[in-house]
Amino acid sequence: MSTVYDCGSPDTRAAGMSAAKSALKAGRLVVLPTDTLYGIGADAFDGAAVASLLQAKGRGRDMPVPVLVGSWKTVDGLVYSVRSQTRDLIRAFWPGGLSLVVEQAPSLAWDLGDTQGSVMLRMPLHPVALELLREVGPLAVSSANVSGQPPATTVDEAREQLRRSVSVYLDGGPAQHAQASTIVDLTGEAPRILREGAVSSGDIADVLGVTAESLSTQ
Repeated sequence: MSTVYDCGSPDTRAAGMSAAKSALKAGRLVVLPTDTLYGIGADAFDGAAVASLLQAKGRGRDMPVPVLVGSWKTVDGLVYSVRSQTRDLIRAFWPGGLSLVVEQAPSLAWDLGDTQGSVMLRMPLHPVALELLREVGPLAVSSANVSGQPPATTVDEAREQLRRSVSVYLDGGPAQHAQASTIVDLTGEAPRILREGAVSSGDIADVLGVTAESLSTQ
């Protein structure tokens, strides 16, 4: 059985947060609002829960699950080495719609899929998501939709697709931007934009002191 909690009301928001924390600790899935789109989340350090997330989406291990964090400081414990370019982008765009692909710390006991030693990190700009992340720690979060279907911009759209595979739905209203995050790969010698979304390539180039053309994957 799954339950929807209206996070626009203080009482139901508190109840929803409590239910979400309990579900995540028990290895179950939660749908949560972010500033870009709705996400389906699991405890990032619970391999079975992450596998359930991939199954709910109908997605294979070849598409690893990104990780959301609730604080800049969390990154230091998740990344092998935080480059100056990484810190510059974090300062400029976090919390917000920028995802960073970085080399993960080799000591991490998690299984997000076939990551090949990397992890995609983001800190969302949404009060419900940040509150949950700060209370439970990093979450493996993917867009709240079945693979191949449109991403969810409301909790109802997420529930229509994911149904009982998710235990708790946190309703934070319509997604503010309804646009996927921009993804920047920082694992190579030079930064590359893998997907342009909520943050423009021009803004990223300005922060890094390079041309937008140099960030292209082409």
